[in-house]
Amino acid sequence: MSERGRSIITLSIFIVFTGLLTALYYGRVDHICRCSVALFGLSIPLWLPKVYTPRGIFKKLLTPLYDTEVMALLGVFIAVHVSLVNVPFTTIDLFHKEWRNADMISHFLGGLVLWLIIARVLVEFNLSWREVLSYSIVAFYILAIGWEVAEKISESEISFITETLGNKIRDLVMDSMGMIIGIKIRKKLTSFRRS
Repeated sequence: MSERGRSIITLSIFIVFTGLLTALYYGRVDHICRCSVALFGLSIPLWLPKVYTPRGIFKKLLTPLYDTEVMALLGVFIAVHVSLVNVPFTTIDLFHKEWRNADMISHFLGGLVLWLIIARVLVEFNLSWREVLSYSIVAFYILAIGWEVAEKISESEISFITETLGNKIRDLVMDSMGMIIGIKIRKKLTSFRRS
């Protein structure tokens, strides 16, 4: 893993840890759980390559975890998302209460990272760029629409989350904008360059 990528992931872990301390201080159980899962997830690319070298199909499927650039972008996404849900050192929840449109930022970054992860796996199967693009877009929309359906189903369990059809469409538009940026920047990412 490159030093730059490691530094970005470490900074993201620090930001999420700050969020965890804030959640502990204010007793926000939901945010304690969210931050704990995020901290564990962000640590995986730092320790997994040291203890496990995948082979065969697992090597292809786990490639994004070993890709410094993709994991650094995932770290940025997670740190931003966690900070929007509970701004560190405050009780402000931009995501669900104070500024309900903050989820546009998370959907944009989430769309970018989701597409990069999907495409990074597909690149490992030596597909043509046209095939990678086609399959990644289909998989992307299956997951993005699936996420929106899961959110709608969970609304009955979480009282302060209710989203309109317009909000769902806007979420998918922001996801799509993130994907489009991912498609544009993939040529700049070392791991997407073909030899």
